Amino acid sequence: MTMADTIAVMNAGVIEQQGDPTTLYDNPATTFVSNFLGQSNLVRVTVQQGGGDDVLVDAYGSRIGVHRSRAHCDHGDGWLGVRPEKVALVPTGQDTHDGSNVLPGGRITDVSYIGVSTQYLVAMPWDQELTVFEQNTGVRAPLRHGDQVDLHWRPEHSFLLDASQDASAGAEVDE
Repeated sequence: MTMADTIAVMNAGVIEQQGDPTTLYDNPATTFVSNFLGQSNLVRVTVQQGGGDDVLVDAYGSRIGVHRSRAHCDHGDGWLGVRPEKVALVPTGQDTHDGSNVLPGGRITDVSYIGVSTQYLVAMPWDQELTVFEQNTGVRAPLRHGDQVDLHWRPEHSFLLDASQDASAGAEVDE
């Protein structure tokens, strides 16, 4: 990704997506590309409204907008995607009033200090665990196992993929 102007991501001899590294990473067109080029949180959603500048989805009761240029489907079921480093954890009940997308009701199940950042695993009410990477800036005290949190991220960091794709395609598999 650091050496190329254009990358083609192939899966079983077929090009899944071609483009510059930033576009492929930030706006993957398939679940394979989203997982192959790093980690992605993919949450099952239902498209509520496909017209206009934003595609609106329902994510387990949370209404989230995805800009049309980042929506690779506009009806039915989808995978709402956001990269772990784009998500901020906010203790439950603290409203940021900043226009962020929000998935409420998480509980931290694992904390891994990595030096420059901390990796959190967050159990969501619908029995899915999401990953969040936060820089260790010292702005606030680190969160702990068991803390109740809401996940916030800027709307422009969302992407939407067709749910007919395998959410684990392209991900590393531990054997």
